[in-house]
Amino acid sequence: MTVTLPAPVQAVFDATNAGDTDAFLDAFAADGVVDDWGREFHGHEAIKRWSDGENIGVQARLTPTAVTTHDGEYVVTATVAGGGFNGPSHFTFRVASDRVARMTIRA
Repeated sequence: MTVTLPAPVQAVFDATNAGDTDAFLDAFAADGVVDDWGREFHGHEAIKRWSDGENIGVQARLTPTAVTTHDGEYVVTATVAGGGFNGPSHFTFRVASDRVARMTIRA
């Protein structure tokens, strides 16, 4: 099954799967936020530190299996694999213009 994601959200998944930190950070607004189970990382520098330890740095692979919208946000169900967390997860994205303003991760 193919899941169609908005371009900025697709960029997050593509960059993660390619192990491309620069492209991953470019998908986020300069003041973007990653909320990983309540731990918030604000801005590119903090998001990079998070990704180095929890995402690209552990060779995460994300396979989206469904997407819905809720209150203007995109909720993506994905299977996560790699050297860190493995299993199903939900990623909620708030998009502003052509960048991700906020990515919230919950199982």
